[in-house]
Amino acid sequence: MSSIIRCALFGSRRLHHPALNAVRAMSASGPTPPFTTLSISQPATHVTHVELHRPQKYNSMNKVFWSEMVECFNQIAEDPECRAVVFSAAGKIFTSGVDIMDMEGEILSPDGDDTARKSWQIRHIIIKHQKTFSVIEKCPKPVVVAVQGPCIGAGVDLITACDIRLCTKDAWFQVKEVDVGLAADVGTLQRLPSAIGSRSLVNELALTARKMFSDEAMSCGLVSRVLPDKETMLTAAMEIAGEIAARSPVAVQGTKINLVYSRDHSVSESLDYMATWNMSMLQTNDLMKSAQAAMEKKNLKDVPFSNL
Repeated sequence: MSSIIRCALFGSRRLHHPALNAVRAMSASGPTPPFTTLSISQPATHVTHVELHRPQKYNSMNKVFWSEMVECFNQIAEDPECRAVVFSAAGKIFTSGVDIMDMEGEILSPDGDDTARKSWQIRHIIIKHQKTFSVIEKCPKPVVVAVQGPCIGAGVDLITACDIRLCTKDAWFQVKEVDVGLAADVGTLQRLPSAIGSRSLVNELALTARKMFSDEAMSCGLVSRVLPDKETMLTAAMEIAGEIAARSPVAVQGTKINLVYSRDHSVSESLDYMATWNMSMLQTNDLMKSAQAAMEKKNLKDVPFSNL
């Protein structure tokens, strides 16, 4: 991780536990340089908090956001100090989706002398934007996302790339793209079917752009918990991230990588991949440390697992 980001992360190391104090520590006054749309902190040991921080613009996603997310999560993926991530958004709204005013020129007026060249340019832009959320999925550190209020359009693309989803009682979700004349193209149509498990419901949401409220999101499996307010939700997110960070990073990161792999492959292929993975990973010292902690009834948070 770059020295600038490391400074930003470890500068807040004075606040660790309990989870409520960590939540208060996550209340950022603005983006963390060199980022202009994201605030980065480390409110607990081995836990990184990434906050979308454009509340004055309803946390809409401008051009800069799409590149900053890639840079941020690539750094987190390589940071041995980070073992779990909490992603949230500043203010009362999670996100209003794409900042259309900021992005329209890039999509509606692509460079090129003819249709083929313009299409090539648009394809390049779409693939670049897809990486913004795929980088969350590819990051080996589990990501807990906390959603309050509206989560619209590209917000659904973002949260479906995360591993664990929490929301507040007033949260709602909307696959908005058909209302603005396009098909969602940066992950929702590919990941939402796995997140929900009902193709019929996914089709309904994507084709009608209707809102899904928190109770329905919970019942269909899009989120695993609904909390009464933002502070309570962030406390829960921090507790989950803390529990993840207390486990062996070899075990946790291997679990995430294999869960993502198994989603996209057959059971037979996934079992073969798992066998190949664990033929080396089972040789970790973390296995004996975890077993000994269990026998001694010791909290895993007290086990000194080496960074990965």
